[in-house]
Amino acid sequence: MTDQKNMYSKTTSPEKTGETEAINAEITYADAGVNIETGNELVREIGPIAKSTARTGSDSNLGGFGGLFDLKACGYNDPILVAGNDGVGTKVKIAIETGRHSEIGIDLVAMCVNDLIVQGAEPLFFLDYYATAKLELDTAKQVISGIADGCKLSGCALIGGETAEMPGLYASGDYDLAGFSVGAVERDAVLPSPEIGIGHKLIGLASSGIHSNGYSLVRRLIEMSGLKWDDAIPFDDNNHPDDVMADAFLRPTRIYVKQILAGLRAGLPVHGLAHITGGGLTENLPRILPETCSAHINLDSWKLPGIFKWLSGVGNISEAEMLKTFNCGIGMVLVVPAYASGEVMTFFAAQGESVFEIGELVTKASDGAVIYQGKLSL
Repeated sequence: MTDQKNMYSKTTSPEKTGETEAINAEITYADAGVNIETGNELVREIGPIAKSTARTGSDSNLGGFGGLFDLKACGYNDPILVAGNDGVGTKVKIAIETGRHSEIGIDLVAMCVNDLIVQGAEPLFFLDYYATAKLELDTAKQVISGIADGCKLSGCALIGGETAEMPGLYASGDYDLAGFSVGAVERDAVLPSPEIGIGHKLIGLASSGIHSNGYSLVRRLIEMSGLKWDDAIPFDDNNHPDDVMADAFLRPTRIYVKQILAGLRAGLPVHGLAHITGGGLTENLPRILPETCSAHINLDSWKLPGIFKWLSGVGNISEAEMLKTFNCGIGMVLVVPAYASGEVMTFFAAQGESVFEIGELVTKASDGAVIYQGKLSL
């Protein structure tokens, strides 16, 4: 850490131990590859960006030892705090290779706040960790601006973070990201609800694409294809027909927070939520199901987006592998009573979501917690 205890300006460098070095002149921290002044300049640059995410309860001034948040100001009566942290995986490598840094921060926020909302929690604040070999102001500012955009999309405040400049640990031009978010929910509203049971319907909200999981496989498949990032996409995408590869594979993870909060506050009987990340439907749905239930999913109930069809074709990937690696077009699943299925679907369609009834809960099956019917349109 530097001597300056400013959030976002703290920098870390690997230290040499057990070595003796003859020097004839004074060696500074900058000579070792860490420029404290660059970190200070970044803090000045991003101060207004962080302030733009301010919300009730937050103090978005940067520069202290920690970020402050006043939970009482948010009006909770008997709150439970819910915390989560995550990264964006090797999707960040595509941002680096293409020089497109402005939206990868949205992914970072999405991966955290979507995990909070599935427990019924409103995201309150967010902190990020940005690590690199050498701090490049323009790149860092673009990334953090994207983080701020994600915070605004989810209604949480960016109250601080850490910038680590670590020469020798990262290759030149590389950086990595991690995020941490805290939310709150009233004690009697924590999800999943014990009311989940046999006969409940499964409502799927469409993903915006691959989101932020499976990118080690994605990058390998793209390398196998021989395509470059500025090549036109070789698959159908009716919403983005003029995309190049970088557009499609860097599209940010969809943030579902405000839409779901609106539904919960409107009194919709949403008894469970599953964020479909690494592990796909196969491994994420069982995390919220009671031991007495299995999820019966009709794979014909939604159209598989072209990007997933293409990936499957390039790698000759089986349906089972696709379903446990990627979201396959469904980014969030709601578990609702059968009588409310139509109302819930109408509500979320009005919120701008593409909505599908993808299945229901059935008596626990001997062949697994998730049972598939039909076929993905690979």
